[in-house]
Amino acid sequence: MTQNNNKIIAGSVIALLIIAMTCVFTVTETEKAIKFRLGEIVKSDYERGLHFKWPVINQVKTFDSRIQTMVSKPERFLTAEKKNVIVDSFVKWRIGDVKTFYTVVAGDVDQANLRLDQIIKDAFRGEFSKRSIKQLVSTDRQIIRELLIKNSKMVAADLGVDIVDVQVMRIDLPDEVSTSVYRRMEAERERVAREFRSQGAEAAERIRANADRQRVVTLANAFKNAEKLRGEGDAKSAEIYAQAYGANPEFFSFYRSLNAYKKTFANSGTMVLDSNSDFFKYFKNQQN
Repeated sequence: MTQNNNKIIAGSVIALLIIAMTCVFTVTETEKAIKFRLGEIVKSDYERGLHFKWPVINQVKTFDSRIQTMVSKPERFLTAEKKNVIVDSFVKWRIGDVKTFYTVVAGDVDQANLRLDQIIKDAFRGEFSKRSIKQLVSTDRQIIRELLIKNSKMVAADLGVDIVDVQVMRIDLPDEVSTSVYRRMEAERERVAREFRSQGAEAAERIRANADRQRVVTLANAFKNAEKLRGEGDAKSAEIYAQAYGANPEFFSFYRSLNAYKKTFANSGTMVLDSNSDFFKYFKNQQN
């Protein structure tokens, strides 16, 4: 009898444990959970940890709350110039409101990606149509990213989805557009180069003109100073000559005649002059 009682007690304990296990469920940090009562949602805002439910009456579904990545296929969008661009992009998202997520897309990640892909493409289409190719490629990438996140967040919230990031991986031009854009860019670069060459030529002419002006001014000043110095030298020379002549006119005359003889006889060996010429007066005096 005791052995039967032990078996009954052991069976009861096991049954209680099984019932207790079916009354408990766990929500981890990377999950969101919904509790149903006979198919109707009764609670969805569970924190991480252990929670209780009624066996059979309540059912629990858990969903991955980590960040998901949706990579879109390359898509064509029209710019403000009515030119096509091919865009590769990806979106990072996670479940925001798990109740709405389950209600709208049945908790299916693939279905959520399909709906979200259309939302993001509509946002791209709206922003790209306001901008030129140059703005898209070079200047407005960060602005576009912020606007895409802001605009898509509001629509994605209707799916129970929270947009984390929207990134443009690449913007390509179709072949027919690329040729046109490259030609326009080449023409623009040539225009800028011509403008720089024109500015350089103008600056060079200005520098040359200034250098020529400074050269003329420098030469004029040098000639002026040279003439001034020459005049001062001639005046000083004349003064010295006058003083020397005044001190001894006869000696000064004799000295000048000697210099004249020296220069004359050095250049010519034969001279035809009147013997009574003043040129030979000192010879006469010497003979006398």
